[in-house]
Amino acid sequence: MSETRMFWRGVWGYLPAQIVQGVVGFLTIVVFTRLLSPEDFGRYALAFSVTSLAHTVSFSWLEAAMARFWAAERTPGGLATHFASLYRTSFAVIAVFVPLAALVVWLLPLTPAFKLAVGFGLAGAPIRNLAKLAQERYRAAGEVSKAATVDMAVAVLGFLVGAGFALAGAGAASPLLGLMIAPLFALPFILPGELRQSAGGTVDRARLKAYAAYGYPIAASLTLALVLASTDRFLLAAFMDAAAVGAYHASYSLANRTLDVMFIWLGAAGAPAMVMALERGGREALRQTALEQGSTLILIGLPAAVGLSLVARPLAELMIGPELRVAAALVTPWIAASAFMSGLIAYYFGFGFTLGKKTGLLLVTMAVPALANIVLNLVLIPRLGVLGAAVATALSFAIGLVACLLISRRAIALPVPWEALIRCGVASTGMALVVWRLPPLGGFVELVLDASVGGLVYAALALTLNAAGVRDVLNRLIQSRRGATA
Repeated sequence: MSETRMFWRGVWGYLPAQIVQGVVGFLTIVVFTRLLSPEDFGRYALAFSVTSLAHTVSFSWLEAAMARFWAAERTPGGLATHFASLYRTSFAVIAVFVPLAALVVWLLPLTPAFKLAVGFGLAGAPIRNLAKLAQERYRAAGEVSKAATVDMAVAVLGFLVGAGFALAGAGAASPLLGLMIAPLFALPFILPGELRQSAGGTVDRARLKAYAAYGYPIAASLTLALVLASTDRFLLAAFMDAAAVGAYHASYSLANRTLDVMFIWLGAAGAPAMVMALERGGREALRQTALEQGSTLILIGLPAAVGLSLVARPLAELMIGPELRVAAALVTPWIAASAFMSGLIAYYFGFGFTLGKKTGLLLVTMAVPALANIVLNLVLIPRLGVLGAAVATALSFAIGLVACLLISRRAIALPVPWEALIRCGVASTGMALVVWRLPPLGGFVELVLDASVGGLVYAALALTLNAAGVRDVLNRLIQSRRGATA
C-alpha cells in the first residue's frame, strides 16, 4: 500500500470514529453543563487536568514507542520482543502508579468532592493506557477498522456511564467515572490478542533504553503541552473561583474539542503514512506525503476555526448551560485560534521531531510556550478574568508555533504548505464576510443559517481557487468511481 493510499484510507476509515467523538464531545458539554453545577463542572475540569498530567508523565512514552517503532520491525521474533518489552514494562509501571496515586490523593488537602474526582480519574489512567497501547498498534499496522471501533465504543460508553452517574448525583466525579469504566469494558476484547503478540518474546533492555530515549522527551513535551492548556484553569481557581473555571472549561471544550477531533482524525491517518514514507522512500517521499497532509489540515482546520469564531454566541446559547454561556461566547474565538495553532504543532510540524528521533528538541519547543503561558496568565487574568486566560492561551500557542518552525530545522523540518494556507485563507475570509452580513436571529436558527451559508460559501470558494488541491482530489475520486463502475 502506498503512503498516499494509506493516508486517504485512514482519513475515510477514521471518519466515522471522529464523527462519533465529535457528537459525544458536544453532548458532554450540553449534558454536564446542565447536570452539574458551575462549581462541580469547574472541579471536574481541574480533576481532569490532574489526571491527564499523571497519565502523560507515566504512560505516554510507552504509547509513543508502540506507534513509532512498530513499522521498523521486520521479523516475528522482533515483533514479539517489541510487544513483550512494552507490555511487561507497562504492567510494572502500573504496579508502581496505583499505590503511589492512592497515597497522593489520600495525603493532599482537598475537599472530599474534589478528592473523589481526582481519585477516580487517576484510577482510570492505567486502564486507558492498556487500551491506548492496542489502539496505537492498530493505527501503526493500518488496521483502521479496529482502531476506529475501539474509539467509538469507548467514547459512547464513557459518556453514557458518566451521564448516568451525574443523574445519580455523583457530582464532579461523574465524567471521570465514565472515562475509567468505558475502557475497562473494552479490555477483555482487545488485550488478550495483543498479549499473544508477545509470545516467545522477552524484555529487551537495549530496546527499552531506545524507547525511553525516544518516548520520555515526547511525554515531557506532552506534559508541557498540558501545562500550557491547563495552567489557566488552576490560575483562574486561584484568582477567582471554581465557577470561573467551569465557565472557561465549557467554552474551551466547545471550541477546542471541535477542532481537536478534526486534527486527531487527520493525524491518526497521517502519522503512520509519514512514518512509512520516511522508512521506505526517504526524505523526498516524506516531503511529498507531508505536503499533502499539511495542506489537508489547513483546508479543513482553518475554516473550522474561523467558523467557530463566527458562531460563538448562537453556539453557546444552544450547547452550554445558561449560567456559563455568556463567558463561553466571549472567549470562544480566542480558543478557536489556539486550537488551530495547537493542532498544527501537535499533528503536523511537531511530528518532524519524532520522525527524526530528536524528541529532546520537541521538549525544548514546548517549554517555550508553556513558560510564556504562565507569565501571560499571571499578567492577564487579574486584569481581564476569563477573557485574559483565553488571550494568554492564544498568544502562547502563537509563540509555540514560531518556536516549532524554527527549532524543527534541527530535526526534520516538514514543508510549510504556503499555497494552501493563502488560498484557504482567502476562502475563509470570503466566508466570514458573507456570514457577518447575516441577521442575528439567535440560538439554533442562527447557528444553522450561519453554518450552512458559511459552509457553502467556503466550499464554492475553495473549489474555485483549488485550495489545497481539493478540486484535483475530487477529480481523482470521480475518475476512480467511474473506473470501478466500468
